[in-house]
Amino acid sequence: MIDIAFAQQTGQGGSPVGALLFQFIFFILLFVLFYFLLIRPQSKARKRHQEFLANLKKGDRVITSGGIWGTVVEIGDETVTLRVDANTRITFTKEAISHYQPNYKREEKEE
Repeated sequence: MIDIAFAQQTGQGGSPVGALLFQFIFFILLFVLFYFLLIRPQSKARKRHQEFLANLKKGDRVITSGGIWGTVVEIGDETVTLRVDANTRITFTKEAISHYQPNYKREEKEE
């Protein structure tokens, strides 16, 4: 019976170290792929948004993440107050401001 078991073995004799090395390289390549397709672009976008929020000034016309259009009238440490109509002002957290209004070019005012 033992003779039959030995006779059924294949002659490939692959090294377990080679298979382990292949799996290790595969996971490294998979991580590099995820880094360049997911992690790095998200990091760049987050950095651009933080710079955008740091450069907000009174008079900038912006859009919130909820779609509300307004003009910045007051900026606090963590909040921004927008004028959305003649007599309507709404306060948001800074992170809720998503971007400038389309076709709006901020003019640098010298004070």
